Amino acid sequence: MALQETAVTRRLQNVKNIVLVLAGKGGVGKSSVSTQLALNLYNSSPSAKVGILDVDLTGPSIPRMLGVDDKGVHQSSDGWVPVYADGPSARLALMSVGFLLKNKGDSVVWRGPKKNGMIRQFLSDVRWGELDYLVIDTPPGTSDEHLSLMEHLAGVHGRLSAVIVTTPQAVALMDAMKCLSFTRAVNLPVLGLIENMSGYVCPCCGEISNVFSTGGGAEMARKEELRFLGTLPVDTELVSVLDGGHEPSGGTEQAEEKNAAFPLLDRYSKTSSARLFTEIVKGVLEVLEEK
Repeated sequence: MALQETAVTRRLQNVKNIVLVLAGKGGVGKSSVSTQLALNLYNSSPSAKVGILDVDLTGPSIPRMLGVDDKGVHQSSDGWVPVYADGPSARLALMSVGFLLKNKGDSVVWRGPKKNGMIRQFLSDVRWGELDYLVIDTPPGTSDEHLSLMEHLAGVHGRLSAVIVTTPQAVALMDAMKCLSFTRAVNLPVLGLIENMSGYVCPCCGEISNVFSTGGGAEMARKEELRFLGTLPVDTELVSVLDGGHEPSGGTEQAEEKNAAFPLLDRYSKTSSARLFTEIVKGVLEVLEEK
């Protein structure tokens, strides 16, 4: 195991911050939050370099959300080359098991040891290079993948932290508490809590309706002495953008010019979710600076 950990530590030596995105249950929008977190970190500075590692091995959705699910990875003399979602700019690197499947609809039917081996290979063999942030999208719950991550990342534990995603319902909050318990058991610092699907944004008038209630995440954060990073409503424009659909209305000529080389970022920047997430990322960056 020491050799494996050395390989991971060496590969990640130039990665400044590693952020695990956790959720206690499926369906709370963890992968869309991971994608938005990466896009906003990328957009936080003209020189920011961001990586996304998708270890949701049985449900790899990040390649589709970033519009690169038709791409593939290849081997180099220095390991696997990730897919760059922003093209020649090469500031947003992505690795996912989705790139390794022969067909997009193929299922991943693996036992724990094979999942562990795949995660180790992602961490030790991918040519991540210099990154300011590596966002890791994890499966829901606390399972083999999470234990494998913590085991292989032991050598860079000082750069590790987590963000917990929940929805306002009581059942989701109960599962989020299990995530929090996991972070405390493995001594993983938590940057804060995000309440997703907190209301629904009407595409016509912009009014927000509390379909799934609201405020549960803020209350949990208060009780558990966590930083509450913010709420995100259900946004049909965001769904369309991440699903490869139409371009949302609005935006500015300045934003279009700024993101002309990265069309998906341009489309995303025009959504109401992007504006809300800008404030969330400010909170994330503040905590990382404090660390």
